[in-house]
Amino acid sequence: MSSVEIGGLFLAILLVLLVARIPIAIAMLLTGVGGYVAISGWSPLLSYIKTVAFARFTVYDLSVIPLFLLMGQFASRGGLASGLFRAAAAMIGHWRGGLAMSAVGSCAAFGAVCGSSIATAATMGQVALPELKKYNYSGSLAVGCLAAGGTLGILIPPSVVLVIYAILAQENISSLFMAAFIPGVLAAVGYMIAIAVYVRMNPDAGPALPRMTWRQRFAAQKGVWPVFLIFLLVLGGIYSGWFTPTEAAAIGTVGTGFFAVVLGGMRWEGFKEVLYGTAVTTGMIFMILLGADIMNSFLAVSQLPVALAEAITNSGVGPFVVLAGILILYLILGCVMDTMSMILLTIPIFFPLIMGLDFYGLDQTEKAIWFGILALMVVEIGMITPPVGMNVYVISSMARDVTLRDAFRGVVPFLISDVIRVVILVLFPSITLCLVRWLS
Repeated sequence: MSSVEIGGLFLAILLVLLVARIPIAIAMLLTGVGGYVAISGWSPLLSYIKTVAFARFTVYDLSVIPLFLLMGQFASRGGLASGLFRAAAAMIGHWRGGLAMSAVGSCAAFGAVCGSSIATAATMGQVALPELKKYNYSGSLAVGCLAAGGTLGILIPPSVVLVIYAILAQENISSLFMAAFIPGVLAAVGYMIAIAVYVRMNPDAGPALPRMTWRQRFAAQKGVWPVFLIFLLVLGGIYSGWFTPTEAAAIGTVGTGFFAVVLGGMRWEGFKEVLYGTAVTTGMIFMILLGADIMNSFLAVSQLPVALAEAITNSGVGPFVVLAGILILYLILGCVMDTMSMILLTIPIFFPLIMGLDFYGLDQTEKAIWFGILALMVVEIGMITPPVGMNVYVISSMARDVTLRDAFRGVVPFLISDVIRVVILVLFPSITLCLVRWLS
């Protein structure tokens, strides 16, 4: 059996383990160790394992992950979400479907200080669901807009998943954050358009609220300034060159913690819960990273990615057919896998393929950034697609009067918006790259 065949066999074994619901970190560790031993034997594996953990966890760029996670924990527990929702509802709540649009807009703003899809969905769900029910919004629309809006937590920078992609692809974190900003805003606008179309077809699904006076609207905007200030400090500092991403994350964490204490009333017990939640999530991510390193080393030894890249290059298949196949595969994997797992598992295989193809004459750096944003967009769709759809399950657990069938039916308009947006970004890469080119 050749090394490439062994690589394909153990990759199939990995997929079987994932279907069997073995944790992704353990599945990649077992598969990586087994495949490495099958090709090279125990001695080379042990020589590699004795240094891999130290080499991985001492990478400076990884220090940004616990900091952004801590910032998201402070934001989730610090009362920032309610101010954002009240501010958005005051401005557009009198539109038909305006309260649902307000939920999407506040999810986008909250994503600027959170960086987690599930945390954004859960936090905004606690704030917005009671109001949506109070004003007789349909259960499907309420769950759908919050589940879809939660995905903006990763699409709007800062994003932990983008940090992981940057490390895997050896690209600049700041450039990826810049590239994600406009597609993230497009996602929010697309979701609002989807709501507008939905309520036009189903007028009773999203009734309008009473119109507020301009004095009331301006008064409601007080809840926006803490998030705006943190966003300006973090992303403005990164883009202007004042801070590195790690320094910006540290400053954002301190600022968010301050507002959580002063405005959100967080005390010692809440602080301990924030630290514990950050530690658990960080440990999970780092364990997955270790498993991915061993799995990727096995794939490198097997030469499977190289053989796959050569086979596709020599097949004469057009680059956009290859890209479409990869994006469709991401959509399928998103039905059974989480975002982080998909990125860690597939990027070492797909990235060399994309880098070996020509798209619009883009150079290697621009191609890597463009593909990273496309991959992020598509894997995040998995957060609202059945049967996994974690965001839908999170919101459904809060809206117990909405059946899971109605919940998934409610995300259909947002899925259509997602597909349209991905097609646009594929056809016009300058949308993704314009900020990178302008600010570089």
